[in-house]
Amino acid sequence: MIAALPNYQDSDLFSPAEKVALRFAEVMAGDHTSLSDDLSAQLREHYTEPQIMALGWRMAIYVGYGRLVYVTGLEVVGQVCPLSPLHADIQKQAEAGE
Repeated sequence: MIAALPNYQDSDLFSPAEKVALRFAEVMAGDHTSLSDDLSAQLREHYTEPQIMALGWRMAIYVGYGRLVYVTGLEVVGQVCPLSPLHADIQKQAEAGE
């Protein structure tokens, strides 16, 4: 199913509701100002207002977290944030061979 995500719109693996949610996720992750009336109407065909808000909140959290990880250079799990004072200490220790 994960392999089908790049072509979810043409895939039979996703229901119409899932396809609309994935489109919503694309908009939230990209140009969030491009949310159209058409997409909003499609969301309402499959989800209640509270469900749409729950989807939106989850998307916002994951997109925000992903952006934070990127800008702080933490793409590798377990790495110390380069903005942290601790990072400089660890880097000095590594350079000194400690």
